[in-house]
Amino acid sequence: MDFRLSPEHEELVRTLRQFARKELAPKSRQWDRTGEFPWDAWKRMGELGLLGLRAPAAYGGQEADLLTAGLAMEEIARGDFGCTYGIQLAGLAGEIIGTNGAEDVKRRWLPPTTRGETVIALALTEPSVGSDAANLACRAVRDGDHYVMTGEKSGISLGMCAQAAIVFARTGGERARGVTAFLVDLSLPGVSRSALRDMGSHAVQRAVLSFDGVRIPANHRLGEEGTGFHQIMKGFDFNRIFIALACLGTAQESLEETMRYVKERRAFGKMIANYEGVSFPIAEAATHIEAARWLSYRALWLADHGEPYTKEASMVKWWAPKLAVETIHQCLLFHGHYGYTDELPFEQRMRDVIGLEIGDGSAEIMKVIVARELMGRETLPY
Repeated sequence: MDFRLSPEHEELVRTLRQFARKELAPKSRQWDRTGEFPWDAWKRMGELGLLGLRAPAAYGGQEADLLTAGLAMEEIARGDFGCTYGIQLAGLAGEIIGTNGAEDVKRRWLPPTTRGETVIALALTEPSVGSDAANLACRAVRDGDHYVMTGEKSGISLGMCAQAAIVFARTGGERARGVTAFLVDLSLPGVSRSALRDMGSHAVQRAVLSFDGVRIPANHRLGEEGTGFHQIMKGFDFNRIFIALACLGTAQESLEETMRYVKERRAFGKMIANYEGVSFPIAEAATHIEAARWLSYRALWLADHGEPYTKEASMVKWWAPKLAVETIHQCLLFHGHYGYTDELPFEQRMRDVIGLEIGDGSAEIMKVIVARELMGRETLPY
């Protein structure tokens, strides 16, 4: 067993950590306060190859392994949590469109996405359909050389700034067998969107997308009818690990800042790091972060080697966001009343990571999956 990162991975970590701290962190608070979408940062991430990690090389991608993409998520999160949505959603687009899209669709959409010039959102969740993702109401009916789509998608990250979305709609059949994926140009007639006012991740610009008789060219269907649910579930497995590592990167940065602070701050004649009430919670958080990180790395290693990893992906998806919220909360408290202000980054980071306790599967759903993988489908809830 070899627990070392490769020299290439170590160089990636060094490069991205410097980029995140120099170019992203100084602007993170501004993006949070204004809700401005960080186009310049997106293009810089495109230049660094981060938005093409999972796209085919023929369309500007890197075809990188999953561990590389996970490390990128972790390091970018140290600078700005919102920017990690670029890596994960461009990664899902590269994977789904690159595998299932028609040639002209791949040529039109993948190169500008990998360059950070175009944003592609992922539209699965509906107002009445969250965890039960196979029970979609949004429909697409074949009409000659087009499909006509009607329905609504809610809670769509990057929904207000995206030029296109991978939309999952029912084309026939029951539950998962009737779900089909489409690449939908959001400038088409009949598409409308409205912004959601979120607690955190303001620059991610989540939205409700509505489709009122939208005519989509049939060649923009991604794969065969009825294969959409399989496509997104396959993508969710690795994306859940990406999310876990982004949360851990934010928590790690907060913990490192706090360790420096408690060695400088003095109370009752001593630095507060001398007090067990401070040092023990830090030791515990460091232990848990390290354990969650290596479980995440192992899950990506399994994926890259073609081994099953659904159980491990679900484990880190429920654990890492919860751990990150708890760690950042404790770091905020250790900074006293200044930690409670928006002059320090902890309140923003905590608001941001809470969103990923929900997105891509709640903790409860993740635990159902883990139990199923451990004990079989007969243990599923009725």
